[in-house]
Amino acid sequence: MVEATRARLRAENLSMPVPSVIRLVAYVRLPHRMALPVSRRTILARDNFTCQYCGGSPGRAQLTVDHVVPSSRGGASTWENVVTACLACNQRKGNRTPEEAGMPLLAPPGRPRYVALVMLRQGRAAESWMKYMY
Repeated sequence: MVEATRARLRAENLSMPVPSVIRLVAYVRLPHRMALPVSRRTILARDNFTCQYCGGSPGRAQLTVDHVVPSSRGGASTWENVVTACLACNQRKGNRTPEEAGMPLLAPPGRPRYVALVMLRQGRAAESWMKYMY
């Protein structure tokens, strides 16, 4: 354990601080390409809950997942073809491509790095972790 929080873990014969940062004795190798599911939750997390057309963040309930190339035109539900869109932008774009609708994407969609997605799922990294991350 490198750093601990003020909270304590308690057992019948033991009391110890809750670790905030731990050091691994051996490297734990992750598979090179972990399968990340393409779902509403992971797309919203990848796009930081921000509409990729207008840049707005209206709240989770007002966000949708939009196919860049509409599914009616053969667009698949892949990392490279789905983005977060607010309801207004999704309705405005309709069954068109961003180019046809005159609505360029703020960033090109793509498969996120696994570590980045885990960080997004869990929220901002703890401040005590920052000096150990690279």
